[in-house]
Amino acid sequence: MTDHPAIATDILAGLDAEQRQAATTLNGPLCILAGAGTGKTRAITHRIAHGVQTGVYDPHRTLALTFTARAAAEMRTRLRDLGTHGVQARTFHSAALRQLQYFWPQAVGGAVPELVDHKVNMLAEAARRLRTTTDRAALRDLAGEIEWAKVSMRTPDSYAAAAAGREMPTGWDANGVARLFQGYEDVKTDRNLIDFEDVLLIMVGILETEPKIAAQVRDQYRVFIVDEYQDVSPLQHRLLDLWRGGRSELCVVGDASQTIYSFTGATSRFLLDFRQEHPDATMVKLVRDYRSTPEIVDLANRLLSERTRQRVPVPGPDGVRGPMPRWAEPLELVSQRDHGPAPVFAECSDDEAEAGWIAAQVKQLLDEGIQAAEIAVLFRTNGQSQAFESAFAAAGIGYQLRGGERFFSRREIRDGILQLRAAARSAQDVSGDQVPGRVKDVLASLGYTEAAPQASGATREKWESLNALVALSEELATTRGDQFTLTDLVAELDERAASQHAPTVQGVTLASLHSAKGLEWDAVFLVGLSEGLMPISFADTQEDIDEERRLLYVGITRARLRLFLTWTLSRGTGGRSTRKPSRFLDSLDPEADSRHGAQGQGRRRPGTAGASGSGGRGSGRKRAQPAQCRSCGTLLETGAERKTGRCLDCPPTYDEGLFENLKAWRLSTSQAASMPAFVVFTDATLVAIAEAAPKTPAELLRIAGVGKSKLEKYGEDVLELVNGTPTA
Repeated sequence: MTDHPAIATDILAGLDAEQRQAATTLNGPLCILAGAGTGKTRAITHRIAHGVQTGVYDPHRTLALTFTARAAAEMRTRLRDLGTHGVQARTFHSAALRQLQYFWPQAVGGAVPELVDHKVNMLAEAARRLRTTTDRAALRDLAGEIEWAKVSMRTPDSYAAAAAGREMPTGWDANGVARLFQGYEDVKTDRNLIDFEDVLLIMVGILETEPKIAAQVRDQYRVFIVDEYQDVSPLQHRLLDLWRGGRSELCVVGDASQTIYSFTGATSRFLLDFRQEHPDATMVKLVRDYRSTPEIVDLANRLLSERTRQRVPVPGPDGVRGPMPRWAEPLELVSQRDHGPAPVFAECSDDEAEAGWIAAQVKQLLDEGIQAAEIAVLFRTNGQSQAFESAFAAAGIGYQLRGGERFFSRREIRDGILQLRAAARSAQDVSGDQVPGRVKDVLASLGYTEAAPQASGATREKWESLNALVALSEELATTRGDQFTLTDLVAELDERAASQHAPTVQGVTLASLHSAKGLEWDAVFLVGLSEGLMPISFADTQEDIDEERRLLYVGITRARLRLFLTWTLSRGTGGRSTRKPSRFLDSLDPEADSRHGAQGQGRRRPGTAGASGSGGRGSGRKRAQPAQCRSCGTLLETGAERKTGRCLDCPPTYDEGLFENLKAWRLSTSQAASMPAFVVFTDATLVAIAEAAPKTPAELLRIAGVGKSKLEKYGEDVLELVNGTPTA
């Protein structure tokens, strides 16, 4: 069967039993159900290499398809490392564009139209022709809606009916979008332009109407491998069918539990129905997780087990979501790694406290030897990045923002600061608690509203960015009092913008959960896990909630060794605790029952930036400062009270002189190291030290928020202060 049996055997070496089954099943349709971290890329690249080395596959007639240029490049690299050359590894769009450029003169004639990278300018022109005005955020959402229509194979005439029940971009209805859709197509035609979806649509048309060209394509490619098959759209599926021409040499790889792009037109229907479409297909399941520790894998499994039969939206035969839901059994992963630390659950009082606490944890991870590039902070919306950008910049932690612009580079933020600067010149009489109101008035011209928009996408992200400016003004007005002015706010914004040019090399990754798909890190922080963010507030159907669950699952399975899950009880410092932890945490957090019990008694359990705990094996819970006064038991309402752990009127339960000495030492230590004071120890930890008055290193280590790294750095100084011996 091969002239090189030793090479073929070497290619299979190191594969587990299921991977080997996938790699040696070379004929007929094959469906590989591959869970997160189970080595799917390894399995399919070794399958291709094995097929080529054994002579079953002609490399020049083999096409591997995936969804990102990065994934395609990785596949090509792995194939080269396996000694396999000539196989095409491309995205759907890249493969289709290459064919279109080759066959256009034969099928259409003349030069291939220029490809439009971005739709926004064309849509703006179409809107002007319709005498309609809209901002760029709405145009980005409209571009996404038109992309959904085209990959669902909808025309402007059929769009309105197909979009029934879909959430429309703010200020638009289905009929209005349909008219803009037609206007957009007219603009492209007038300028002899095509977009990325047109590339697929035109190739579908050519293959359906030009038998000779279809025959050429089918002669060129005999074997197809499709990665991330749960993310194919009806249009991509149709093109794949036309490429195959009825042949059965098709291998697909996917995981319905990682379907997180339904809003773009992707559907797991084709993965779930593969055996119905190909009754003779071989099915292989990859469930051995080589990426994550057993503790992380267990958490991921429990998240999906809440939906023991996970419902997914199923399009009808024409690509439109059908009325009846389907269910998909999630794969239950089995970790192949050694045990590691338990996932950490941390409740923080507000967004700033959360960001500060995470910055401190990142510092500790860096001290432990984890590289910055192996740490990620993942959030639901890009608007959440600002707090972490600020906290990391203040702590001197390099970071890189993936999948979006830096906060202060976003157009709405730049425009907002310009308008606030102009307003400050004529608002000398505005100060104190009047500043946030003026900020809201100024930002209203850019689209800010008191209530968050129900729309997702760019409109929501723009609002989140502007709302972050409002929240900052409210926080500063509270902390700085009557002397705070609009001019002071602008100066603060300028200072923050100037300090955020952190190096990106070896930086901590800040990314949305969607943009983190396909990536992995040693340590992952899943942040903002409060109702309204996870699941997102506009997820109001069961299908939407299920997709949010899958999104959190993707986030959990990005972590190899360390996982932190955090949420906040209020947005701004000193605000009332109105937020609730995500419903998804109910099955994951070991202390969820006690948290609900406290809430059932009318209590809340606010945390602080100093949420504490060892983070080792065990419950993994990072306990927060208590919500009741340690002296009289009264519920603590303000941020200042929660920081001290007592009512402002109650006497402290520790030596205040010692506490002040600890604070003075912390300040000098942090200044010497050019870092924020809270990175050394938070106020909550200093209070705990002052109360416990530890006599030995072991006693100090038992205090929440200390840890081995900080004990080594600061233990001697702290113990000398506590025991009354002056520090050196």
